[in-house]
Amino acid sequence: MTGATLTRPRAPGVPPAPQPEGTDPERTGARVATWERAGLLGLGVLALLGFVVYPTYPTYDSIYSIVWGRELLDGAPLSFEAYRAPTEHPLAIAIGALLAPLGDVGARLWVALCIGSFVALVAGLYTLGKRAFTPLVGAAAALLLLSRFDFAFLAARGYLDPIYLAMVIWAVVAEMRSRENARKPAGTSVLAILALAGMLRPEAWLLAGAYFLWIAWPRGISWRRRAAWALLTASAPLVWVTTDFLVTGNPLFSFTGTSELAAELGRNKGLGAVPEALWTYLIELDKLPVVVAGILGLGLAAWIAPARLGMPLVLLGMGIATFAAVGAGGLSVISRYLLVPSLVVMVLAAVAVAGWSMLTPGRLRTAWIVAAVGIVLAGAVFTATRVNVGRLDRELQFRGDWRAALAGVLQAPDVQAGLRCGPVSVPNHKLIPDVRWILDLPPGRVVARSDANAAGRFDRGVSIVVHGRQALFSQALVSERYDLRDNLPLPGYRRVATSQHYGAYVRC
Repeated sequence: MTGATLTRPRAPGVPPAPQPEGTDPERTGARVATWERAGLLGLGVLALLGFVVYPTYPTYDSIYSIVWGRELLDGAPLSFEAYRAPTEHPLAIAIGALLAPLGDVGARLWVALCIGSFVALVAGLYTLGKRAFTPLVGAAAALLLLSRFDFAFLAARGYLDPIYLAMVIWAVVAEMRSRENARKPAGTSVLAILALAGMLRPEAWLLAGAYFLWIAWPRGISWRRRAAWALLTASAPLVWVTTDFLVTGNPLFSFTGTSELAAELGRNKGLGAVPEALWTYLIELDKLPVVVAGILGLGLAAWIAPARLGMPLVLLGMGIATFAAVGAGGLSVISRYLLVPSLVVMVLAAVAVAGWSMLTPGRLRTAWIVAAVGIVLAGAVFTATRVNVGRLDRELQFRGDWRAALAGVLQAPDVQAGLRCGPVSVPNHKLIPDVRWILDLPPGRVVARSDANAAGRFDRGVSIVVHGRQALFSQALVSERYDLRDNLPLPGYRRVATSQHYGAYVRC
């Protein structure tokens, strides 16, 4: 490698390189720490402002977790088998039980938890890039994540993904720290984090199992410690299947129910669709310039510092293997199951942009900087010409507006009186958990007109109809199999209340 040598390797196995002349490691470290604190503070302030300006509420899966948490506190049967109910997540139900007594404040705190987790995820990705490569690579990875608005949008809508992703990334960081500082695996702390993550998403089971097999086999590990690690590894699936068994009598209910729902919604593509979906979804999540830069960064890192690639490649490989397992298992093949690999691609793309910081001054480093400037400019142009800030603003505004509009209609006096006459019917499954949450109703009191099993229950009660383009496509016309008649006023019902997105009709 002419004209450049590696500087400040952080990964075990990479020999120390001489520092550039005039460099004071302590002063440089203090300066980096100052920038880290300032960046984290600034991101936290922006996240808080976003939480206040856009009063969003939890999405479908998450509001169900809060509803189930309330059922748990009330001692009522958990409605896992409700019409098109999402897959249950044990840790999410526990969080829902903590927040349910707070009412709508609790629902908003759920979103706050997701947004805070997104901040933690950005900090974790920075730390991963910093420890695997350099602080500048970590900063570039964090900025790439912030520029991928889909991730922040997940947090704003109260999805569980930011919580899960933050846990996985910080588990990796904990392992890297332990191997750098103590020259041994972290063990218990990593498995504990992955156990919590595994109660949110079953993909963490594979990560925990692979990690256990990696750390438990060396000589010198006591059988007592191996047994404790094995218990931690198995805890998440055990909690999950036990919950399913106690509620439904079927320990595999989450798996079979998810497979059936995926087939019903047309999302189970099978193993053969995985390769094409892998490429398509990575581009969807990261965008084409980032994926191309990630491939370039992988090649550059393998050339100049292959020992530093260990942990990112393990995480990338496990994420792709999990995605393939999801497809093979007949579950929904959707982009959210590739979130972990997409984060690794961002780190590798950051190497393409800022990997020159691993080199001492020289011709190669200078050429790399010039090329990196070109990559950044091209990426900025690509993003600026494709991001519709106005659409993002409208989407976030809608997330708060529709919830207030629905609550306003449901709390109208004539609607409250109509609740005594029969169930509340909605076009399909989308509004069921929100109506149940707002009105504190059991599952049988809120039904979907698209549910064939509910036929014959619409002669009396309250009927909710969705109107307005944005609400229609978000909550009424939600699949290829929708029937427009499900969103029409029912015969004999009279309109008693309207709001920005909904109409309420009653028949007694």
